[in-house]
Amino acid sequence: MLNDLPEQAPDKILMLMQMYREDPREQKIDLGVGVYRDAEGKTPVMRAVKAAEERIWKTQETKAYTGLAGDPAYAATLSRMILGEAHDEGRIAAVATPGGTGAIRQAFEMIGRASPEATIWLSAPTWPNHPSILKHLGRPMAEYRYFDAKTGLVDFDGMMADLAGIKEGDVVLLHGCCHNPTGANLSLEQWQQVADHLKAKGALAMIDIAYQGFGDGLDADAAGTRLIVKTLPEVLVAASCSKNFGIYRERTGLLMAIGEGPDAKKKAQGTLNYLNRQNFSFPPDHGARIVTTILDDEALKADWMAELEDVRNGMLALRQQLADELRQRSNSDRFDFIARHRGMFSRLGATPEQVDHMRDENGIYMVGDSRINIAGLNANTVPILAQALVDAGV
Repeated sequence: MLNDLPEQAPDKILMLMQMYREDPREQKIDLGVGVYRDAEGKTPVMRAVKAAEERIWKTQETKAYTGLAGDPAYAATLSRMILGEAHDEGRIAAVATPGGTGAIRQAFEMIGRASPEATIWLSAPTWPNHPSILKHLGRPMAEYRYFDAKTGLVDFDGMMADLAGIKEGDVVLLHGCCHNPTGANLSLEQWQQVADHLKAKGALAMIDIAYQGFGDGLDADAAGTRLIVKTLPEVLVAASCSKNFGIYRERTGLLMAIGEGPDAKKKAQGTLNYLNRQNFSFPPDHGARIVTTILDDEALKADWMAELEDVRNGMLALRQQLADELRQRSNSDRFDFIARHRGMFSRLGATPEQVDHMRDENGIYMVGDSRINIAGLNANTVPILAQALVDAGV
């Protein structure tokens, strides 16, 4: 049987990471990796996370299962952080999941059970796992225009023109903030137009929010999600704690199904519990307990927020430095969009041939569509990247 399995295409980012490791050059830059790195190239454990883990180690008395939905305290405190003033306990069903990917998978499964004929609309481009999971599940999907490669900004007119084709009951997947892979984000006014359109069409919004706090701040990054939740009767929100808490390997996610009232909440909660049971039974707890410990303690929360702000401001400074270097070296403003992008990623507009050239000639590794991880840079490597982009003719 095992010999009859089809060959799977290798993961392009993992292949890129392998090529980087095998490159013998001392001067090389890895901009393909999808995790935050500091100026020394490390992904540090945050201070508040270390303190929370020490507290858990000293006080935890059991490693027994929590429940199919995970610890209720985790869902309660994280949902409040994400939804803010839009939080309404009477509307929210929630489950802990193995990372944000687990939340997305469960959301897609839930949509399939409730409305198997619903088309799920994805931004073009989007995170590659979105269409990959949908294809694996056999769910109908379609794309809407999102990124204007010429300006480096959101093609909002194209987006709305494509979303004119959604039908009642369809699902539109939106990135809550820090769009991956482009870095280009909707304004709050554009969020409102999208929300009003979905409401008029009778469509459901699904929000993937994986980088809250990496863009303009915790509340600003959640503003679009909160607006959607306040406007629409039903919303799915898939959240990840990997980035903003730096607990990638703990696999800490949350899926919220937000309905119109107690009856919808009860049915949604039962379905979410059922899906967890079928896929992995009980979700992991250690990362969720870290998050709960931090958010429910004012001192730990303040320290976490302060360090998160340092991370955010560091990435903004790198963006501005890169945009300034490119303006000077190219004698044009065509790269100014980099400073307007938010989060870890930006798509630079290089061709695959130019990407290959920079890898071969300069030891600069980025994904073939020219998505770069800003956090893979530091103040010393920004000028190297800028010159390589100009020399490659980008």
